[in-house]
Order: sequence, then structure tokens, then C-alpha cells
Amino acid sequence: MTHESASSPGPHRPPLPTGLRRTAARLPVHMFRAGLGPLFRGRLLLLVHTGRTTGLSRRTVIEIVESATVDGRRSWTVASGFGPGADWYRNLLRTPHATVQVGRGFHAVTAHALPAEEGGRLMARYAPRHPRTARRLSALMGFTVDGSAEDYRRVGESIPFLTLVEGTGPARSSR
Repeated sequence: MTHESASSPGPHRPPLPTGLRRTAARLPVHMFRAGLGPLFRGRLLLLVHTGRTTGLSRRTVIEIVESATVDGRRSWTVASGFGPGADWYRNLLRTPHATVQVGRGFHAVTAHALPAEEGGRLMARYAPRHPRTARRLSALMGFTVDGSAEDYRRVGESIPFLTLVEGTGPARSSR
């Protein structure tokens, strides 16, 4: 794996999309709101959260890294590919109660930040399941990986991950 952060304190954070790329990035939000969430086959979720400065409801679509059910409660783990400065990530750290839409179902959740070591393990498990996406995410963050689990573990340790646990947040419709 090569990356200047291997020897320096922080990884490269990609610039936020603007113009046509931003419009394209926001298209899945509109698709969820139009009832087309099932088209994403459980790979994406719509996150409805509270803006940390405005207090207004905000929406963003995020890829699901892993999902699980423990003791009857579902959870979804997501990663901030734009780093800890992403607005949705910062909003959830400030106000962890949110709602997610997966398919057509709405779930009240609470966000829990994961330690870097767990992020590394998640990325190492994710990469074999979705190799192209893992390579793209790594490249977006400035990493070059050789495909080894160790490389992906190092990448995952530099990406902020959150687990969204069902049953602990305010359920509301995203429409």
C-alpha cells in the first residue's frame, strides 16, 4: 500500500463533489423519496439526520458496509469516504439519533462511532465482497492498494465508521 499518510499523520481527503457531480450524487436521495429504495437491493440506505448548526432535517444516501441483527435489533455499519469532515458524519456525532430508510422500511437508529481497529477489520472483510468499490474508495482517499487484507485493514483504520443501531432513535418519514 502506498500513501503519504503511511508516514504522515492524516490521509488525503477528497474534495466534495460540485456541479453536475453533486447533482448526480444527490439523485439517490430523490429515488428513495420517490419510493424507489428497493432498487438499491440493500446496498444503500437513506439517512435522515439533524443538522448540527441549523437543527433542520438533512438527508443523504450512504453505502452499507455491513448489516447485522443481534437480539432482534438490526444495525447497519457505514463509512465516511469523505473523512471525519463530512457533514452527515459530524451531524451524527453531535446528534446520534436519526432515521434510516432501507428499501421501503424506516428504522429509528442511534449512531455509534467505531474504533479505528474495528474499521480496519470491517474494510478487510468488505474488500473481498466488493473489490472494485473497495479499490475506488481507497483511491478516492489517496491510497494505492495491492489487494491484500493488510492493505485494506490499514485503509479502514483511517476511515471513520459508524454503526447505526435500530430501536433507539426518532422514527419519522423521509417524505
